[in-house]
Amino acid sequence: MKAHFRIAAAVLLLPLLAACAQVSDSPGGTPASGTGTAPPDTTIELTITLLESPDAQPHEFRLVAEVPDTGAPSPDPASTLPDSAAALAIVLLNDGEILFPVPDPKRMCTEQYGGPQTAQVAGWYLGRAVDTGFKRTNGCEIARWQAAAPLLGGLGGGTGAS
Repeated sequence: MKAHFRIAAAVLLLPLLAACAQVSDSPGGTPASGTGTAPPDTTIELTITLLESPDAQPHEFRLVAEVPDTGAPSPDPASTLPDSAAALAIVLLNDGEILFPVPDPKRMCTEQYGGPQTAQVAGWYLGRAVDTGFKRTNGCEIARWQAAAPLLGGLGGGTGAS
C-alpha cells in the first residue's frame, strides 16, 4: 500500500515540478511583461512602471542600452528616464544586483512606512529576464528604493522630479 501511495504522490507532483522548472532567469526565459525573445547578451531593455498611489495613473519609463565589450556603455536615445545615464550606472553596479534581489530570512527591517509608491521593472538585463518590484513598505524596501532611485524616475520616486 505504501508503494502505491508513493507512486500516486510522484505522479501528482511531477506536473508541479515541471511547471517550477520552466520559471527561471535563463537567457531563453520570457519576463512577465511579455517582451518576447531575449535580446543579445550585451543589451539592456527595461520598462519601468511607476505608481504614485494605488489609484494613480501609471508613469512608464524605458532604459535601453548596449554594453560593449570594451569602452563605457551609454543609454540609447530610446531611453525615457529623466537621467538615463545615472539609471544605467545603478543597473550596472554589482552586475545588476538591484534587479535580482535575494531574500534573506535573517535580515531585520525597521517597521516604517515610506509611502504608497510602487514600481515594477521588467525586461532584459544582459540576457537575463527581469521582473522585479519595488515598494516603500519597510526600512529595507525604502533603502532598496532609494538605491534604485534613478532607475525609478528620480530621487523622489515620482514622475521624474528629484
